[in-house]
Amino acid sequence: MSMLIKITLVITLFLGFVVPFSYYFSGKKSRNRYKKSLTVNILSIFGGIVLATILAYSPDLHVAATEVSSTAEATLTSTPGFATGMGYIAAALVTGLSCIGGGVAVASAASAALGAISEDDSIFGRSLIFVGLAEGIALYGLIISFMILGQL
Repeated sequence: MSMLIKITLVITLFLGFVVPFSYYFSGKKSRNRYKKSLTVNILSIFGGIVLATILAYSPDLHVAATEVSSTAEATLTSTPGFATGMGYIAAALVTGLSCIGGGVAVASAASAALGAISEDDSIFGRSLIFVGLAEGIALYGLIISFMILGQL
């Protein structure tokens, strides 16, 4: 593992765990404190993982970064490792974001369906359809992810 990737992972761990926990344990306890520390944690870990993945799949990155020339960008994007790494990142983003969206949709639809079923038992079938449609969002993302991985 190159030194640049190790430094990126150390910075990611520091920003992802030390900074949110220090913010969480300092100051007055409020609901916004929890939200801000969780947001900082998620964004820094996700950003660090994406950056480390790009660095790991781009073998000529450290060479291109030291050279100050107009061809550095052309050599970076023309390497097959970079394209493969970006394809894996795209597949991961599609799967992850569609599952998050599906989870939010299922949470809303299922809680509303349970409330409606508790008032009238005859609408169970219709409410089940809406919850199933919300789960379909995650399945569509997974199918697109398989299509992306099939092209690599």
